[in-house]
Amino acid sequence: MFREIRIKPLRYLVVLIYFIILSFCAIELNFLWLFGYSPTLHDIKTPNMRIASEVYTADKKLIGRYYKENRTPVEFNQISQQTINALIATEDARFFSHSGIDIRSLFSSIISTASGDKRGASTITQQLAKNLYRTRNNKRQGLVKKIPLVRTIVFKLKEWITAFKLESHYSKEEILTLYFNTVPFGSNTFGLKTAAKKYFNKDTDKLGVEQSALLVGMLKASTTYNPEYHPERALERRNVVLSQMEKYGYLSKEEYKKYSNRGLNLTLGKVEDDSQGDSYLRTAVARYLEKWCEDRGYDLYESGLKIYTTIDSKLQKYAEEAVEDQMKILQTRLNNAWSGQNPWRDSEGKEIEDFPMKAAQRLPYYSYLKTKYRNSPDSIDYYLNQPKKMKVFSWKGDQEVTFSTLDSIKYYSKILNTGMMTMDPFTGYIKVWVGGIDFDHFKFDHVDQSKRQAGSTFKPFAYLAALESGLSPCDRFVDKPVKIAYDENNQHKFWEPKNSEYYFSGQEMTLRHAMGKSVNSITAQITEQVGWDNVVKYAHECGIESDLKSVPSVSLGSNDVSVFEMVRAYGTFLNHGKKTEPILVQKITDHDGNLIEEFKAEQEQVLTEEISWLMLYMFRGGMEEPGGTSRSLWEWDLWKKGNQIGGKTGTSSDFVDGWYMGITKDLVTGIWVGCDERSVHFRSSGSGEGAHTALPIFGKFMEKVYHDPSTGYTYGPFPKPTIEITREYNCTTPETYVDTTAVDTLLTDSLMIDTMSTPASEDNQQEQQQPTTTPTTDQQAPADNTETQESTAEDGKSRREIRRDQRRQKREDEANN
Repeated sequence: MFREIRIKPLRYLVVLIYFIILSFCAIELNFLWLFGYSPTLHDIKTPNMRIASEVYTADKKLIGRYYKENRTPVEFNQISQQTINALIATEDARFFSHSGIDIRSLFSSIISTASGDKRGASTITQQLAKNLYRTRNNKRQGLVKKIPLVRTIVFKLKEWITAFKLESHYSKEEILTLYFNTVPFGSNTFGLKTAAKKYFNKDTDKLGVEQSALLVGMLKASTTYNPEYHPERALERRNVVLSQMEKYGYLSKEEYKKYSNRGLNLTLGKVEDDSQGDSYLRTAVARYLEKWCEDRGYDLYESGLKIYTTIDSKLQKYAEEAVEDQMKILQTRLNNAWSGQNPWRDSEGKEIEDFPMKAAQRLPYYSYLKTKYRNSPDSIDYYLNQPKKMKVFSWKGDQEVTFSTLDSIKYYSKILNTGMMTMDPFTGYIKVWVGGIDFDHFKFDHVDQSKRQAGSTFKPFAYLAALESGLSPCDRFVDKPVKIAYDENNQHKFWEPKNSEYYFSGQEMTLRHAMGKSVNSITAQITEQVGWDNVVKYAHECGIESDLKSVPSVSLGSNDVSVFEMVRAYGTFLNHGKKTEPILVQKITDHDGNLIEEFKAEQEQVLTEEISWLMLYMFRGGMEEPGGTSRSLWEWDLWKKGNQIGGKTGTSSDFVDGWYMGITKDLVTGIWVGCDERSVHFRSSGSGEGAHTALPIFGKFMEKVYHDPSTGYTYGPFPKPTIEITREYNCTTPETYVDTTAVDTLLTDSLMIDTMSTPASEDNQQEQQQPTTTPTTDQQAPADNTETQESTAEDGKSRREIRRDQRRQKREDEANN
């Protein structure tokens, strides 16, 4: 065919044109997988600028961002004209007159390069093609990537093709906007808006001429001309850009002199490097959305999503403050308890030999050393004991220390940690998420990743099973020794639980009193009567998903569960028997605010409304019954306007885990406190019980919430039942006080003295009330009647105030000792 063209120059030209056309087609089609991927028409129409996703609280406070490239897009009308002039004068003077490829500049570049003056000829559109679609990315290269010269030619041809496609689908203004949103400025800073914030702490439309010139100048080599680290080079490059602006008529000579004589005048703004979720909350949101993104084809780190969580910023702040305040006290208390001794102990209190080395053997670093020094244990010991400088966590701020690996293990094993979650069970919205004391040092989330023994916070599921079996809160059991036979692993066994006080009173108690006082012997009797399989059944139905070993001790919290599960399960009681699935994200929009998806909690009716209301009444027993384990909440300002709180403390064996589950009319809160290393724990009930570790966090938190009217959470009683309660429940145990000030000791606590009388009728109860007789359903909370009902001591303090002062003094003494 070509031989028919008799004029050789024309024939060669035609052959060249055919070759070019075939080459472009082969590259576009990735013929035989030689040339790698090229952007499709769909890619051109829907460019992915790898925009950071942003995560907000429910009240629209920015929590953080997820990104691989730190950028925030800018609109064309937000870019100053001088910034555009600087870019065009420096990078592509004929930008508005070409169609993506500047042929004139191309030939000029070839001639210049041949004469030894090497310079590029890429247009702004070609640079955009390279930045936006990564045409030189290794993953997009074909087999020709192994041929250096051919590889370079293919890269250029791809950029030409892509530039031509961009020019055919976008206006010049849109191309400039895309360009300014994609270019890198070094230090993980992408896009003009982020760079303007970082180097001048300004919005893009407020940039001055010389500032625009500096940023445009950085595009040639963002590291080389970084003004923060190389100010002299940056200044020189900026003035080159200004001279180009003068050359092409964007500046007069006088303006050029004026701007070029100015210094850099950087005003560095703060651009948070929060891409990987440097908080428990942000990482929790990332885990929460992992499957959602996968199912819907979004990339959390590149899709520019706006994620609105259910978190209340004020409640989150108050929770973090309460945690910090209490955990500092508890850490001092634990340190004092083991002063001069190693705290890692077995169940019999004996120190665990070689504990640091055994702990080290669980580390990846140990596996590395073991592989490298397979036949040299001395080398392993050497490196484990080799001191090195490091920063460690402390409540006074990060501290520089010289620790070996084993020293670090010893130090961190003694650190107490916590997990806290608050939920609105009516909507499923998670309002508070505190995964630990410090994310930088403790990545493990103690809300949903950690599972620990629940202790007595699991007892309510036994009492729930009792109510489901037909019992009422006023049915009675005797506090006495219990021996329960059961079979496990083909062995016949017996279980004999002890009470926390290590004695049995022999007294008769209502179910409500027994649950409020957390009596092990009665809980065990109930478990035996209703069957431990039923306790497991109702726990699962309410929201506990962990595997539960069905044994008699299940009701005493022998199984490991998470804070997340416990809050979900307790929420069922407040939400009229409906189990509500907690949700952490309320809605997701695209970067422009268009709604992508809105989330609503799944709910399932698992309890009758009567049973759930009776359980709330039972929970109030922790405050209202004699010896109730929640009574130390009296120390906080929580009892105005007839406020009612239900709650349950929990402590695992040897005081390893301390729990508190608190219920108000609006919210359910779960808190766990303990060391990540289970062999390290408090030594006594006065220091290590949930009532002394986790409960104060709840008290401090709710006090802050109630004191801030803007939170919208107010004092008040639980809702009255909306259905007829068919079972007896007005059976609050009358209380007889013992004056503990008559003896010179703080060891006698009236909360531990259980002087009971036979319950009277509801009318007679009111006549027989002692100064602080616990209110029945329709009465106000204890603290409301303090001034009118309590007798007064000689110094003007009520007996309740005296007892409260004694408890405070006792805790302070323990903390100081």
